Amino acid sequence: MKTNYCEKIGYTIAVLGTATILIWIGLFKFTETEAKAIENLVANHPMMNIFYSFFSIQETSIIIGIMEIITALGLILSFWSKKAGVIAGTLTTLTFLTTLSFLYTTPNTWKFVDDFFVTNFFILKDLPIFGIGLIVLGKSLNKSKNSNRRGVY
Repeated sequence: MKTNYCEKIGYTIAVLGTATILIWIGLFKFTETEAKAIENLVANHPMMNIFYSFFSIQETSIIIGIMEIITALGLILSFWSKKAGVIAGTLTTLTFLTTLSFLYTTPNTWKFVDDFFVTNFFILKDLPIFGIGLIVLGKSLNKSKNSNRRGVY
């Protein structure tokens, strides 16, 4: 199937934008400020709070940051490598599925403000990025093994 120019540019911007966000946030996980900021999210998550049994708050944050940076690098490599795309697409999908689950595992996330039902909106940005992870995974899985073309398209 032939892909048009707008779709190619849009895909590239989406993937590189996601990689940029992951690198930036991943590096910030190395700071005490971010480690403390995610503490409540991790501590209240039934599948993540186990980290605090083995690692300190800062160490846990650093581990998460390293995974985010690895995922970002995989997204960048996905333009040339099907295998990197499958791995990075899977990691992106799992990362943002996990962060979206914070909407349900973190106390006081949902509330009424001025009679309007709201949440911590910073997590909602993860919904389209979750979709980008699925797109990268799907495109990487669908890449022809015998294709002479470079990149996802």
